Amino acid sequence: MPFVPHTESDVRTMLDTIGVDSVSALFDEIPAHLRCQPLTAIPDGLTEMEALRVMQERSSEDAGALCFIGAGAYEHHIPAVVWDVVARGEFMTAYTPYQAEASQGTLQVIYEFQSMMAHITGMDVCNASVYDGASGLAEAVLMAVRAHRKSKSKRILMPRTVSPLYREAVKAIVEMQGIELVELDYDQQQGIINPASLQAYEGQDFAALIIPYPNFFGVMEEVDALTRWAETNNILIIAVVNPMALSILTPPNEWGNKGADIVVGEGQPFGIPLSSGGPYVGFLCCKQEHVRQMPGRIIGRTVDLEGKEGFVLTLQAREQHIRRAKATSNICTNQGLAMTAATIYLSLMGAEGLERVSLASHHNIGQLTQQVIAIDGVKAAFAGVVFHEVVLQLTKPVAPVLAKMADLGVLGGLDLSVYYPELGHALLVCTTETKNAADLTRFTTALTQALAE
Repeated sequence: MPFVPHTESDVRTMLDTIGVDSVSALFDEIPAHLRCQPLTAIPDGLTEMEALRVMQERSSEDAGALCFIGAGAYEHHIPAVVWDVVARGEFMTAYTPYQAEASQGTLQVIYEFQSMMAHITGMDVCNASVYDGASGLAEAVLMAVRAHRKSKSKRILMPRTVSPLYREAVKAIVEMQGIELVELDYDQQQGIINPASLQAYEGQDFAALIIPYPNFFGVMEEVDALTRWAETNNILIIAVVNPMALSILTPPNEWGNKGADIVVGEGQPFGIPLSSGGPYVGFLCCKQEHVRQMPGRIIGRTVDLEGKEGFVLTLQAREQHIRRAKATSNICTNQGLAMTAATIYLSLMGAEGLERVSLASHHNIGQLTQQVIAIDGVKAAFAGVVFHEVVLQLTKPVAPVLAKMADLGVLGGLDLSVYYPELGHALLVCTTETKNAADLTRFTTALTQALAE
């Protein structure tokens, strides 16, 4: 529990001074259902030894579970050396590198991260990270509206095949800035945007079209057809990508005739553990022509007067610490520690290592799909090609099936019924290179038992 130095008398005096009955009255604008409830499952008055015992017992309940949940956060193998290096004091305690002369190591790591992410996406420039993929997509939307000077509408084509969590985050960040997110539906047979459906928007004024690759269902969108349509209609392309998949898929700079304009995504697959939901590290890349609209900062490599190599803040957008009212973004801290882990991971794996991870992940989802569709009451929802996730349709509600699988030590995936009720009893399942043949068999057995009950 936090240390609070104020006595009840102190608190009462402060509340009386400002004319408020209670501390909770200060938060009356927050809806009741969003407020934290009392932590009734945590015992009071425990000693340190007793508290540690409680936490150890509870953490052990998660031990041994096989995880097949993806949906934007992926369980990849992380070489031990990654976090051994990240945990060094020089990285662990480093902060935003305002003073270049004292921050050469941090600046070089950021420079290497930018260089590798620009290479992976095929783009000209990468920034020094944003909070996560979801907020990064919101930044990309704001950036596209600023960059597309010929568009007056502030309208964005947002496919439903983009992660629903990303869509919610983008809406929360941009809706009060006069930006309209126009929803694009998907083909329920293929699980992708049908390029023919875009004909309804021919000739209309849009700032950008968002293309997920792979999409939230794990399926490959027809990126060339979508990009060419956007180019014909003078619309910018924002690509939302899984960077691991780009080791074997066509990079966004090669889509259509001119490629994507902005590329954004989540760097978590690169050496960052799931860790109960964070921290994550978003990346944002773009063409050179849009660099002045990019939020965050860019590190450059240069030489001093004696010809010695050094690293500097080459470009830094107007952020809240400079001119808040005209800020490009209100984000001015890059996710330094997670970015460092991603940089070290990429350095260790190299192009061949990333390719092998992706191919193994893709192979596993193919093997798992073949096994589970042989179960009575299970079928693949879409006919499209997938990377390492697949949507399964069951004949029974997904929630109790997942609960039973969890009892058997298998975290079976994500229930899509909340986000896509039109798909019925749909389950999103993911495999990575961490799964072997025995794991796939264990999943299949657990699913079979759960459906039988």
